[in-house]
Amino acid sequence: MAIVTKHDLLRKELIKQFFYNKYLTLNELSKLTHKSLPLITTIVNNLVEEGYVQEHGLAPSTGGRRALSYLLNHQLQRYVVAVAVDQLITQVVIYDMMNNIKITPETKEITLLRDDNSSLATFIDFIKGYISRSGIPHNQILGIGVGMPGFVNATEGINHTFFKPDGGISLKKYLSDVFGLPVSIDNDSSLIALAELKFGVGKNHKDVLVVNIGWGIGLGMVVNGSLFRGHTGYAGEFSHIPLSETNKICSCGKRGCLEVDTSLLVMIARAKAEMDGGASSSMEKIYKGTADLPVDSFLHAARTGDPLAVSILSDAAFLIGKGISTLIHIMNPGLIVLSGSGAIAGKILMAPIQQAINEFCIPWLAEQTEIEVSRLASDAKLLGAATLVIEHCDFN
Repeated sequence: MAIVTKHDLLRKELIKQFFYNKYLTLNELSKLTHKSLPLITTIVNNLVEEGYVQEHGLAPSTGGRRALSYLLNHQLQRYVVAVAVDQLITQVVIYDMMNNIKITPETKEITLLRDDNSSLATFIDFIKGYISRSGIPHNQILGIGVGMPGFVNATEGINHTFFKPDGGISLKKYLSDVFGLPVSIDNDSSLIALAELKFGVGKNHKDVLVVNIGWGIGLGMVVNGSLFRGHTGYAGEFSHIPLSETNKICSCGKRGCLEVDTSLLVMIARAKAEMDGGASSSMEKIYKGTADLPVDSFLHAARTGDPLAVSILSDAAFLIGKGISTLIHIMNPGLIVLSGSGAIAGKILMAPIQQAINEFCIPWLAEQTEIEVSRLASDAKLLGAATLVIEHCDFN
């Protein structure tokens, strides 16, 4: 077994910091890692000799002598495969070490069903085909990160809801063997929180709650700068707080879960039912022409002021705000980020959520929490999956 030294750990940490921040000075690296400037200088010089890092130029002036900044080598042929899975669609993209998209993303409709592995083979073929079409050799790929819904134990690499290989083998090991590459998996809401922490509005915050508005309503929690997973790794099941005002049965088998009135799946179904009942909407042309209503069309209609879409989104957002009021009372977070696919709706979400907070939250406590809409939105899932690879990679 290889012995991991403190030098190796710091080397890995510096590469991660470059991935998250593009370019940095030695002083900035010293502050970020809480290590001495001489030690940082030595390891950065070693990384330059390895070809991992190169000089970027002089940093902006702060009043004194301008410091030299560094970044990861543009010519470094190392790549990350990021996979974002939801209940209906799987996305994949390859990033380079500058966090730029190297190969055009691809999307495939793959429906996930509980306790049904029929979609696993389709998933594997899709990812294998994408990597093959990229033309990138396996030895240049650092790993594959997969963000997915369900009860995911990231440490053991098991999804207790979807994709359960035969024979009791963990999904992480199974996929690693199939692809011949290191694979890490995690819950999609946790990875969205990680993306917001590293690249989004959560950057430089220590305590952040990230609400993932998608086919369900997820929650990623950052406490003291790190993901909070709870005692056995399943913290953040925001969807299943019993706040629904209906008696519908949730996918979990219980009644009253927040998800049954607030997920994008429910919003789309309600929009279709309203139009079937005669409601007028700019969405009619798409829906009646295809018998389907893509989520992007629904969110675009809401953003452009379509009364039906705005009304449906507002009703769901009010209930989400009611749930957020509970989170504020329990966690007292400095920042709550509205992220995931639903964040494409933008600031329309804010008014009904704030209304619910005004109604259900203690005012002086609510005033201590900022609420912002993600700038990453649907991209957060892929960025989070890429971050998962970076967090687990040794960069050998």
